Amino acid sequence: MCGIVGAVSARNIVPILTEGLKRLEYRGYDSCGVAVHQGGGLRRARSTSRVAELQAHADADGLASGTGIAHTRWATHGAPAIHNAHPHFSSGPRGETGPADRIALVHNGIIENHDELRAELRTKGYVFESQTDTEVIAHLVHHHYDGDLLEAVHRSLPQLRGAYAIAVFCRDEPHRVVGARAGSPLVLGVGDQEHFLASDAMALAGVTDRIVYLEEGDVVDLQMGRAWVSALQPGGQWRTVDRPVKVVQAHSGAAELGPYRHYMQKEIFEQPRAIADTLDGVGGISPELFGDNAYRVFKDVDQVLILACGTSYYAGSAAKYWLESIAGIPTAVEIASEYRYRSSVPNPRTLVVTITQSGETADTLAALKHARSLGMPHTLTICNVGTSAMVRECALAFITRAGVEIGVASTKAFTTQLVGLYLLTLALAQVRGRLSDEQEAAELKALRHLPLALQAVLALEPQVIAWSEEFARKENALFLGRGLHYPIALEGALKLKEISYIHAEAYPAGELKHGPLALVTEQMPVVTIAPNDTLLEKLKSNMQEVRARGGQLYVFADGDTRIDSEPGIHVIRMPEHYGALSPILHVVPLQLLAYHTACARGTDVDKPRNLAKSVTVE
Repeated sequence: MCGIVGAVSARNIVPILTEGLKRLEYRGYDSCGVAVHQGGGLRRARSTSRVAELQAHADADGLASGTGIAHTRWATHGAPAIHNAHPHFSSGPRGETGPADRIALVHNGIIENHDELRAELRTKGYVFESQTDTEVIAHLVHHHYDGDLLEAVHRSLPQLRGAYAIAVFCRDEPHRVVGARAGSPLVLGVGDQEHFLASDAMALAGVTDRIVYLEEGDVVDLQMGRAWVSALQPGGQWRTVDRPVKVVQAHSGAAELGPYRHYMQKEIFEQPRAIADTLDGVGGISPELFGDNAYRVFKDVDQVLILACGTSYYAGSAAKYWLESIAGIPTAVEIASEYRYRSSVPNPRTLVVTITQSGETADTLAALKHARSLGMPHTLTICNVGTSAMVRECALAFITRAGVEIGVASTKAFTTQLVGLYLLTLALAQVRGRLSDEQEAAELKALRHLPLALQAVLALEPQVIAWSEEFARKENALFLGRGLHYPIALEGALKLKEISYIHAEAYPAGELKHGPLALVTEQMPVVTIAPNDTLLEKLKSNMQEVRARGGQLYVFADGDTRIDSEPGIHVIRMPEHYGALSPILHVVPLQLLAYHTACARGTDVDKPRNLAKSVTVE
């Protein structure tokens, strides 16, 4: 969710720190800061604006050093304000003599016991300048510091409950930065006589491609010539451990906006290529698409449990229809943040499927671990980042190839997740004897036609823009879908609300008469997904219920549905009906509608208020 960059080098690393933060801006943030060791002490610059302004402040203040840390913050504890922005300093208990600031620290995550630690530290004389849980860690490290920063961090971490990735340095050790992670991602970048820390390898693109992915509970000690990783052993002792160095291409060029107005627009139009890339190398339907051991696992399971959050949850909800109707396997879909806090009935023959764009979503990772703790060992992830924590945690994986997604509102990650889930459905159907050779050939042909079909859908953009001008003047909207397209209606409503700030809700169309119909007036646009499927006639009846109450219908209809424009019914005709894969086509005009409505309202499309790209806190 937040961004961390740190470095120890013989050269001035301030430009590296701020450039790294720029590469992480897509995650969303409301303040940022940088701190360095300079002139024998600690100096920092902080801002509640963009990283570009922070960079200007740092340059104006003459910040230059070979040791430093930087951060973009998404507010959890305390409002977005300078005094709450990272890095935080600790100068010790009140009345302590000597130079003021000794410890500088940045932190991603949430410390759940920060209140009790704050109270304890106050009794020791520490004064708090912020409302953040992060400042507690800075004072705690200061309290334990006795000439060795690594030892101070080792002694502090067992006192923390919650999730964290931290980077910290000390006034008294000018060429040293210590990092640690538990429940929040952190990587070590290996250079030539210099080392780096980051919450995402993308922050280090162009600086180093040699990356160490720190594991849960790791602590890393960065110095110019060497970096050590340590982990707490069962006996309570810290021991040095080896972690492999991987060469990672961080896709620095993928963040270029090009001719598009926003990243979200760029990513909507990248979907044909992203789906083609995701399907590249899929020569046939086979369990081995998901890992070498997939066939044995697929033979052993008798149900599927999908765990996900937000847009990924809606992808899983659509996949439930596929898995049950095509593969014939019972499927449950759980919101990850809720699943581990309720009593459930585990089945050891369950395939636990997680869906996540980043592979670092805290709630989904925690839900996966909970499922395993209940005795369900068969795990698989649909993920866009092959080096992520989720891929490392799951026994099987399908890596979508959407590329870097900068806009907070997911588009191409969602459609490529649907493609991965459809391939999973077909592979399970094959293992269960429900997919003939002829059916496999037909399904592959349909999948390979998707990029071309999506190009035709994208050509509808001018018609969607005309609708968006009407939507921009509204404050509420309803989205309707039936069956397989109900999750797509949910996704359309989510997109509209998160970037245009219009209140939007989605319902199965058959539920209108059970409550939502009370909201329908002439001022209520009702977006309807109308594919030519077995529920079409039922859907037409639901549309008449809306018209009878004066509601304005905006219908995305397949060409052969015989739904025509008339007063109160506005129709955009989809190029073709696409059967079971129809949701992948129908979601695209909903993305365009949300995007152009947000543009018409003048909102910050790529960085909507209060939201972040990768949610690494609970």
